[in-house]
Amino acid sequence: EEKVVAMRIVWKFWGLLAVGVSAVAALGSFPRLRSASRPDPVSSSFSRSYRTCYFDQKIDHFGFAEDSTFKQRFLVADQHWRQDDGAILFYTGNEGDITWFANNTGLMWNIAEELGAILIFAEHRYYGESLPFGNKSFDDARYLNYLTSEQALADFAVLVQHLKKTLPETQDTPVIAIGGSYGGMLAAWFRMKYPHVVAGALAASAPIWQFDDLVPCGTFYNIVTQDFQKSGNCCAESIRNSWAAINRLASTVEGKRWLSCAFRLCSPLKTAQDVATFKAWLTETWVNLAMVDYPYQANFLQPLPAWPIQVVCKYLQVPKLPDKALLKNIFQAANVYYNYSGNTSCFNLSQTATQSLGMLGWYYQACTEMVMPMCSDGVNDMFEPQKWDLRAYSDDCYKVWGVRPRPSWIPTSYGGKNISSHSNIIFSNGGLDPWSGGGVTRNVTDTLVAIMIPEGAHHLDLRSNSPYDPDSVLQARLQEVHFMKLWMKKIQQNKCRK
Repeated sequence: EEKVVAMRIVWKFWGLLAVGVSAVAALGSFPRLRSASRPDPVSSSFSRSYRTCYFDQKIDHFGFAEDSTFKQRFLVADQHWRQDDGAILFYTGNEGDITWFANNTGLMWNIAEELGAILIFAEHRYYGESLPFGNKSFDDARYLNYLTSEQALADFAVLVQHLKKTLPETQDTPVIAIGGSYGGMLAAWFRMKYPHVVAGALAASAPIWQFDDLVPCGTFYNIVTQDFQKSGNCCAESIRNSWAAINRLASTVEGKRWLSCAFRLCSPLKTAQDVATFKAWLTETWVNLAMVDYPYQANFLQPLPAWPIQVVCKYLQVPKLPDKALLKNIFQAANVYYNYSGNTSCFNLSQTATQSLGMLGWYYQACTEMVMPMCSDGVNDMFEPQKWDLRAYSDDCYKVWGVRPRPSWIPTSYGGKNISSHSNIIFSNGGLDPWSGGGVTRNVTDTLVAIMIPEGAHHLDLRSNSPYDPDSVLQARLQEVHFMKLWMKKIQQNKCRK
């Protein structure tokens, strides 16, 4: 059961898209690509105003027996729309409520005026309000059978075609897909599968190669460990030593009682399963910190200080201590993540991030096609050794959902590393982001472009502008807008030739 818990936790790291952070001053002057590096408007109501719409989508785009429809929610912001030379920036919704993503994807709002763009935020089926079978959508595998990336992409394609028929003067308007994390994967795949619908895509922190054996399974945890090694002396070593200390204490009833008290757990540890859940909770804490290691205070997954791993590592400078002393320091480090505001009285092991993410739907997707192997060895990383065990993983999925995963389907469907025949996709990745290990970090062709952000955590480039942004993310945003303008220009030129 400990193996099952360890493998489950990685799927909770996904629903992370850019939270908006208002800025008070611009950094640098770029006369042609100004919006990508200037501060947010002072008025949040001005920058985040949209209307909510619904569209009747087919439940099944690829079969004919199921002919019912459901209401797909999408949001529209057209304050800056220019009919003559504008664009449609289309957010490819991922695993969560679309309003949360719309309010927390600052880049799109920052560049809308410069590009004369309509912003469209499309909700992913089975998340938020877009439930194909209403309250029954998660009752059993029969209803969940239509929760796939392929069905979601078809939703997006049909919605774009609908918008071009109903929004005035948009028939020839270029569409640019934008997304982060799973949404970034969808943005890239949207361009690959429907190039006649989408002119280009920005795929931020999109690990499209984190499948099958395309990258080593230990890469993810290696990068997390490197983040902690860079942020403080002996920090990663302290965490590596903590697992054995926990195991020794948890071997007795009194030790479990001490751990429960020392870590202020809302529910005490009583069984081996409780201890496995506790260690998984700590693992997720360190991973989440790596993903949101932003250069300023943020309130994304949790309220956190600037460069939170550096703050955490101040408590983890002495790795060779008696078990209880070491684990008291581990608690202080975890307390930075869970109680930086000082308002948390006890820690709930089931709550590690925002509730706006649709974890139930994602668990199902992870048990069908979104199978991303991960492992740790305790030597090249700071985690307990854990082999990738597809059999155990599959058995766990079958117990919960009555389905078994198809680990090779995503590379088969979307090409794996053989993507050079595609074009007009930007793959951006942060050097601090553990998901970058499964991402495209080098140019594939001159139109499949990789942008690396050395000081960037999980899709930092999609976040709103901040005066504390490192130069590398400012430059990344400028490059991204530059390519978008090139795609728009080419569409305009083709339009003039007609």
